[in-house]
Amino acid sequence: MARADGPALTPTASGGPSSAESARRAVEAVWRIESARIVGALTRYTRDFDLAEDIAQEAVAEALVTWSREGAPANPVGWLLSTARRRAIDGFRRRSALDARYALLAGQLSEGEASSGAVPSRDRTDDLPWDPDRMDDDVLALMFVACHPVLSPEARVALTLRVVGGLSSEEIARAFLVPVPTVQARITRAKKTIAAAGVPFELPPPEERRERLGGVLGVLYVIFTEGSTATTGDSLLRPDAAYEAIRLARTLAALLPDEPEVYGLLSLFELTAARFPARTGPDGEAVLLEDQDRRLWDRSAIRRGLAALGRAQAVGRGLGPYGLQAAIAACHASAPSVGETDWERVVLLYEVLGRVAASPVVELNRAVAVAMAHGPREALAIVDELVVSGRLSGSYLLPSVRGELLARLGRTAEARAELELAARLCRNVRERSVLLRKAAALA
Repeated sequence: MARADGPALTPTASGGPSSAESARRAVEAVWRIESARIVGALTRYTRDFDLAEDIAQEAVAEALVTWSREGAPANPVGWLLSTARRRAIDGFRRRSALDARYALLAGQLSEGEASSGAVPSRDRTDDLPWDPDRMDDDVLALMFVACHPVLSPEARVALTLRVVGGLSSEEIARAFLVPVPTVQARITRAKKTIAAAGVPFELPPPEERRERLGGVLGVLYVIFTEGSTATTGDSLLRPDAAYEAIRLARTLAALLPDEPEVYGLLSLFELTAARFPARTGPDGEAVLLEDQDRRLWDRSAIRRGLAALGRAQAVGRGLGPYGLQAAIAACHASAPSVGETDWERVVLLYEVLGRVAASPVVELNRAVAVAMAHGPREALAIVDELVVSGRLSGSYLLPSVRGELLARLGRTAEARAELELAARLCRNVRERSVLLRKAAALA
């Protein structure tokens, strides 16, 4: 991906392959960085969510041709917006010359440009169809629309990555290991659902914003979680999805600087991603936490994560669920080794997290921390309560942890049976291999 702040493009005299490749890189860079602002501004402009994305894509296609011939403009975002606006006006004009919406939009153009359909000057910014002061609001509104409660969780993820993240259907499908037609169908249904429900393109009122923000954060959490530990497939990590979630979380933090949970989520992402370089071996095999070379951890990401956690603590009145998870990740990031980790603090944080956002997964993680702090017997009692409750039936995580605890207690046959069960339930090839190796070691 080309850098957005790289040198200006100079087209070749023939407009040949090198200039076409330069144009492609420039368009890709602008789209990846600014797609949310572009689609958001066009949605506010047209009041048509589906149309906004269509004309944005048409403008991108036109840029690939024009920029390869003339070079990238000084204001590429303005060029794309102006071109997309012309496309919208042409479409409205074709539908009805008397349409009131067309008349409103056309009135913003000069009479000569509207009648001739001429391409706007490459570097003009005085007639842009957006107010720069509202661009951040447009991106924020786009996030809230893409994560609207009327959509299914799968549709929210796909739509967010498409219209806010700027990913193609192929990239989304590759990140989540689903067929491209499935992704396309989810996005199409999501747009139709939004239109049918009459969801307005606007920020929810202040009294609803905090409640709805949880849905936006939840979507980013799902995207990152799938990227950091893939549920299926033969790769442990899907870094493209994880890093896209981080980028979106950074954008959200910049737009909502007074929301502590946004910083908590960003901190959790940064601190977790910092361990990516050490989580897999040369052949892609999973490397357990106790075996990781901590010298490979990304110290810059750790510093960013700790800074975001500090911001969450500074602007809030106590940490929320994401902030508490980030605090746990900070304990790992700050420890020289597994043995030197402050497990007592980790246990305490999980206890608080269990009161704030109770779930069986939180309880299972607390059991792991208890085992490290106080031994496997006390932890096994927690895990056995989860088995009886049936709240994690079908998940490989529960027998995986139970097998580890039984092995530490010397109950080898039971431990092996639990690890083999976990391997049968696990859908990720790399994690399954780790479980089978552990089971074989107990033979």
